[in-house]
Amino acid sequence: MSGTAVQTLSRGWQGRVLKLMGADDFTFTVTSTESITDEYVRLGFTGGGFLSARPMHPTMWVRLWFENEGKLHQRGYTLVDADVAADTFFIEFAMHEGPSAQWARTAKVGDRINATFMGSKFAYPDPAPSGWLVAGDSASLPAINSLLEAIDESANPAAAATIWFEVAHESERTLPLRVRPQDTVHYIDRVDASADLIAAVKAAAFDASGQFAWVATESSATRAIAAIFRSDFKLGRKGVKSMAYWVYGRSFG
Repeated sequence: MSGTAVQTLSRGWQGRVLKLMGADDFTFTVTSTESITDEYVRLGFTGGGFLSARPMHPTMWVRLWFENEGKLHQRGYTLVDADVAADTFFIEFAMHEGPSAQWARTAKVGDRINATFMGSKFAYPDPAPSGWLVAGDSASLPAINSLLEAIDESANPAAAATIWFEVAHESERTLPLRVRPQDTVHYIDRVDASADLIAAVKAAAFDASGQFAWVATESSATRAIAAIFRSDFKLGRKGVKSMAYWVYGRSFG
């Protein structure tokens, strides 16, 4: 799907609402393609002026527009390994069902896709946390990696991160989590609507006062885990940042 094809289709009510809220539009061009696993693809892009217009921050994401049955639908994706001066970056796609995965599987160098930027925010905690608690999956892997890099460049780079990473396929255990020597990863198989992920986080509860939690996975699991971090880990509302990345039963990016 070329950028020209995208321009001829309506974005519907989603596009109208974003435009009313002041969202900015850009055209990204594919510069490289790489299959990390059979279920995970990494694409390189130039941003069409995007990085000169918007300053980078950890977990920064954009909305990409994909065609499905003659209509456009948007999905959110995190930017990784950005070169601001060159206006280049990478976006990684978990290969689940839906038009976004289909587009990513067949993308070629030179292909273009429209992007909209609005609402991506992340304020690094101040003071710097003594440790980090992270829960996510393949959909939030790029954001987790950008967060780990931000911790490494923070006022407390020695702060260790404990990560609960849910996997739906065995190959997801080989995905490149950019953990540091002080970090710990617990791989949790996805069964029964993330029940095991939720149980694993709850079973590990302790008084984590002074640490910070970040959660981004399936919608209902995100809500449950964020609540556990706030109460069982004693972090309160200010000590937890959460965002649902997808919903069971729906195609997602």
